[in-house]
Amino acid sequence: MASEDTPLLTDRSALEHDAVYSRFSAGHKRAIVAITAFIGTFPMYSSGSFIPLIPQIANDLNSNGPIVSLAVSLSVLANAVGSLTWASYSGFYGRRPIILLSMLTLAIASIGSGAATSVSSLLIWRVIQAFGAASGLCVGIGVIGDIYKMEERGTSSGAFFGAILFGMAMAPTIAGTTAHYWSWRTTQYQLSAAALLALTLTATLLPETSQPGARGLDKLIEREGKTRWVWLNPFANLALLRSPNILFVSLAQGCVVITDYVLLVPIAYTFGKKYGITNEAIIGALCIPVGVGNILGSTLAGRYSDRLVVSLRNRRGGVWVPEDRLRATLLGGIILAPFSILVSGMATQFLNGNLSIIINFVCFVFNGIGVSVVFNPANAYLVDILHHRSAEVTSANMAMRCVIVALLVGTILPSLETFGVAITFAGAAAISWLGYGLICLVILYGDRMRAWMDLGFSTQQE
Repeated sequence: MASEDTPLLTDRSALEHDAVYSRFSAGHKRAIVAITAFIGTFPMYSSGSFIPLIPQIANDLNSNGPIVSLAVSLSVLANAVGSLTWASYSGFYGRRPIILLSMLTLAIASIGSGAATSVSSLLIWRVIQAFGAASGLCVGIGVIGDIYKMEERGTSSGAFFGAILFGMAMAPTIAGTTAHYWSWRTTQYQLSAAALLALTLTATLLPETSQPGARGLDKLIEREGKTRWVWLNPFANLALLRSPNILFVSLAQGCVVITDYVLLVPIAYTFGKKYGITNEAIIGALCIPVGVGNILGSTLAGRYSDRLVVSLRNRRGGVWVPEDRLRATLLGGIILAPFSILVSGMATQFLNGNLSIIINFVCFVFNGIGVSVVFNPANAYLVDILHHRSAEVTSANMAMRCVIVALLVGTILPSLETFGVAITFAGAAAISWLGYGLICLVILYGDRMRAWMDLGFSTQQE
């Protein structure tokens, strides 16, 4: 009797599983990803747009570059706290209301940043701004986990992260051009306008994507028959980092992405200074090659990781090993990200003329590709193994990554002044290699790590 019932139960389970991911048409899903990708650009755009503005802000507020650059570190930390907060509440109340509230926060804080008259007030508003922007990534990846199956997430998250990383790279160009022809304050008002646009798009076009019965609010209504406000502890999500799989991937991403920050944050003081470039628009445009690399790397890595998961699963006779997706990161983590910044540092310090410029631009493109090739499959992997808590695990991952970036970003300009470009860039490459070694450990021993600290990881059916 059991042998006759089991296929029926399996078929019913499969149908219910498919129904969860068939709530929206393919076109509707693409529209949802487009809106969430736009919103997802805000965390990195708000920090990236600050890069070419540092000299102008320092002059306007009677300060200096190293002091003003603290705004980058503080905003990265605020991003970490914001991502934990928004992710917790999006899991309880749903994705849509949290995006609306966070975009309103971002819009108000951006106006405050633009009106700042001192470094201290600027730092305060920048912290609130980063807190509001933080929902874009963690809640956005939660939305993708809500609507796409496991074997489709790499491609969709590739488009999502491609837009995010391209936004980070284009931010200096847009902000630099605006600051050059108007003022750095105008860039903050632009960000406020963009946040209001995102709020409008969310209110009119973005549906609630949380899976039926998955929200904490749904369970509360089922249990108590009514709704009420519930206070949540956003830092509880950090407990997910007790899993070595999640911790190692998060640490590795933080170490790899620091190569992006070391290239871009001091670009006015490295590449710009070497060639006498003071025009904020041109300094911002120097970051475009990284953005091109981000789009190429994220798109290619997303599709490749999906195909790799399916191919290796079929080769094993249908057995799914989540760590297969991480194998798609090897080229970016071992070669492209670290070698690109290593070569860029040497070319900037020891070469001159067109050769140095060409080598640097090539390195910028390959760095963008390398970082994206690590980022996209690694983030999809975290959603794969903890699908029912996709926003929460993404926020814990983002928080750890932000802490690493915040700690290291503040040392970039002092290191350049003390050790020079080549040694500073070589140090970033070394950090990247050491960090990526942790992903290699997860690829090799991920199954044992998951068994050692079981957080209720997803099964193949989920």
